[in-house]
Amino acid sequence: MHLTQKIRIYPSNKQAKVLWDLAEKCRLIYNLALAERKTDWQQNQKLPRNKRKYLTYYDQSKRLPEIKKKYPEYKWVYSKVLQQTLKKLDFAFKSFFSKLKYGDKEARPPKFRGKKHFFTMCFLQSGFKISKNSIIFSHKHSSNVPLVFTFKWPYLGTDNVKQVEILIDQKKKWYISITYDVECPKFHDNGLYYAIDLGVSNLVSGVNLDLKPIQIKNKRPDLYWNKKIAQVQSKRDHCKRSNPGIKKSRRWLRYNRKLCSMKRKCANQMRDFQHFASKNIIINTKANTIIIGELSVKKMSKKKKGTGNARKAKANKTLNHSIQNTGTLGRFTQFLTYKAEIVGKRVIRIDERGTSQTCCVCGKRKKRALSERKIVCDCGNLFDRDINAAINIMERFIRNKNEFVKKYDFLSPEPSVNEESFLKKLDLLRYTAPSGHKAVLVDS
Repeated sequence: MHLTQKIRIYPSNKQAKVLWDLAEKCRLIYNLALAERKTDWQQNQKLPRNKRKYLTYYDQSKRLPEIKKKYPEYKWVYSKVLQQTLKKLDFAFKSFFSKLKYGDKEARPPKFRGKKHFFTMCFLQSGFKISKNSIIFSHKHSSNVPLVFTFKWPYLGTDNVKQVEILIDQKKKWYISITYDVECPKFHDNGLYYAIDLGVSNLVSGVNLDLKPIQIKNKRPDLYWNKKIAQVQSKRDHCKRSNPGIKKSRRWLRYNRKLCSMKRKCANQMRDFQHFASKNIIINTKANTIIIGELSVKKMSKKKKGTGNARKAKANKTLNHSIQNTGTLGRFTQFLTYKAEIVGKRVIRIDERGTSQTCCVCGKRKKRALSERKIVCDCGNLFDRDINAAINIMERFIRNKNEFVKKYDFLSPEPSVNEESFLKKLDLLRYTAPSGHKAVLVDS
């Protein structure tokens, strides 16, 4: 498995100038290749479909030696870095066409990079040398300034390092991003499963095969920071607006720095909590297989057309804001997936449509508003909405396990005793439905 570690570096003024010069050549190559592709696409549109032949990554990479002969300054940059620059453009186009294929109307093609943009330089398996306390990057800049940076790297050598990237953030801080290979324990299906339903108010609502529920409430630092951010943003916006070509006022710049600092701190707090929660789930569960609902966060946070109901419109707006300001549920899923794989466990994604609307006891489906956090069914059962969804996810997985075995070959096709026990408990719960049942929530 590949992991990425971000490490800060401290280049001198001369080294920073060299890095900006090298990144500028990458940016120009990217813009040139993008312009060529756009011109090529317009010319091919005039031809019949059977005669169209579009530019590819291989066509453009073959032209790099000619560009270096015509413009010797491009020889400053390590050859594979320029190739990876063209590769990024190729990936961007492939992603764009893939989104169009699956009906995403908001998909947009790649754009040109501006002069102030620092283009991230990617060194793939060569062009660098890592020792225990330093890293050296190769280049042929006319200044001959060596790009040597000191940092602590726990692994000796570069055998497990796949790629290194040089980047800069909004605060002009320099980083290197190292992608390295890690050996993971072999997965063993122990017949224990854990189903999870992700949400905004409760980040995790899960059940195991013993029908024991657990919930982790989502710490919402954004609710604390939003008021302070709004106040500072209002003060910044009321500062004197400068005309084009004139520098911003000192007051505006001070409030802008404060605003960026608040937003960064809010994002860091949300990310730290997601790391903490995902690690606790992986460590504390005995199940080697974790089942989560497959979410489409982009569709969930998408603006919906007005229905004429002001209350529903406000609810949709609040939901969109909450999903986009909780660090995204998709990121938490990624944290959970790689942390599980490191310790020899696996995460499986299944379709969760209808799990929140269906009663896990009688199976009756009813459209419920998001404000209805507890399900009160006609069968007499009272369940937390998210726990109800987690039970339905677990049942859907067990009853359709043969389909998932084809998709995930690491699963054991034979049903375990724990699966049969779960279904019996669920059937017993349905048999005693008229007497009523209340789920006991356990906070973690």
